[in-house]
Amino acid sequence: MKLKQLAIGVATAAILTACGGGGSSSSKDDSSELNLDNVRALLNTNADIALAAYNDSVATAEELQDALASFRADPSEANLEAAKKAWLVAREPYGQTEVYRFRLSPIDSTDYSSEDGLEGDINAWPLGEALIDYVQVNTSDFGDDQIGVTANGVGINGGGAVDSSNYGGSNNIIGNTSIEINQDLLSNTATADDEHDVIAGYHAIEFLLWGQDLNDSEGTTDGTDRDEAVKTEGAFNYAAGGDRPLGDFIPSYDADTASGNADVDPSYDSSVESHRRHKYLEVAVEKLIADLKSVRDGWVEGATYRTAFTTISSQADAREKLAEILTGMGTLSEGELAGERMQIAFSGNSQEDEHSCFSDNTHRDIWLNAEGVSNSYYGTYAGYDSTLDSTDNETASAVDGYGFNDLLSSMGEVELMAQIEAALSTTATYYTEIDTAARNGSPFDVQIMAENRTSDSSVAKAIVALNAQSKIIANIADVLEITGSVVDEEASGCDTESPTESCD
Repeated sequence: MKLKQLAIGVATAAILTACGGGGSSSSKDDSSELNLDNVRALLNTNADIALAAYNDSVATAEELQDALASFRADPSEANLEAAKKAWLVAREPYGQTEVYRFRLSPIDSTDYSSEDGLEGDINAWPLGEALIDYVQVNTSDFGDDQIGVTANGVGINGGGAVDSSNYGGSNNIIGNTSIEINQDLLSNTATADDEHDVIAGYHAIEFLLWGQDLNDSEGTTDGTDRDEAVKTEGAFNYAAGGDRPLGDFIPSYDADTASGNADVDPSYDSSVESHRRHKYLEVAVEKLIADLKSVRDGWVEGATYRTAFTTISSQADAREKLAEILTGMGTLSEGELAGERMQIAFSGNSQEDEHSCFSDNTHRDIWLNAEGVSNSYYGTYAGYDSTLDSTDNETASAVDGYGFNDLLSSMGEVELMAQIEAALSTTATYYTEIDTAARNGSPFDVQIMAENRTSDSSVAKAIVALNAQSKIIANIADVLEITGSVVDEEASGCDTESPTESCD
């Protein structure tokens, strides 16, 4: 997701003292009683799902680490494909955890109060790919406005801008051998005011494995010809995204054919740079695993955060904690997913602004984020898909507990249940259409091309459906007598009722 620290409203001092943490809205005085045992069941289920999904995220990241080690030991096409598949699988459980953002949970906060969490190190985008390795440029899909960097904290070009006047050569981490690749280096991520200097997390690994999403002649696309650059011969049943040359990872590979960087800088040394790419992948996945474990550990039984989150002793406590969950659901639905992750790219035909632009995996990001909202509503987690066919087959960590559907049912809110369940189903219809189109050779970057940018497209309909879904989530908050908004209006500058309109 885009790295964007959102202003999260904090509860009153009295509630902070009682609950040990903050939330996204305050609560009404008791005017109708919630069943506290039911609320406790819902909170514990929500925590169980978080723990399960983050556990699966750690496990799949460790499998990715193993695949990268095998690829380094034997840099073959088969092992490169295996590493790519491991990355795609690792995204499946993690995508379902995004609903735990925007509520000061461990992904966004280390102390249930400050916005100092690790989300930006784990999943921030767009990536500062020009800081990491060589890139090709043009004036449209790959212009300075798309991949240029205004400033950085790693010392490239003196920490200043990196643009078409100084791409390549030693003006990136791979090419500059004076820069040691370690976790301290990768912690200098998103330090610029515009946050375009992201160099860590899932998407740094994605870029190094796939490279830029170029056309079939290894040239840049211009926003009108992405449908002619789709490569569907990969092993994953949908467009293969970028096609970084295997030679970029083989030390003895001839510099003239290893990559386009040989044409940029005659001093290019494929042996040194291939070692550094493997080293970068090694360090990036080590940091990713450590960061994921840190977030996961906040959800284990007895952890400070989980204890504070699941402990309630009053109606005010109950409403405060329910508000936190609904804020994650509502803000992810409308501002983050519909707006930041979909409409910005859709309205602007911006390949760089799609979530997983190197691998063409954005259709899965959309599906999984929306699925996470549904998980929170129903109190379920089915597991994740390790076969990449959109069916969850890894079910060892599955959860089937108490959700908002159960709580609303206990309150007799049958009509509201029908409304939100219909809305979730409508959203699922459209994200399934996006996924199906991608698997049939039209990845998200093709679906957002100008010729496809209509209000009748599946992307546009999904954006509108997510907007409608968020309004019903807000209605749930009203029924539970939660004051304050559970849909953060500052989360995006997009009008998600009008998906073809550009965003502020």
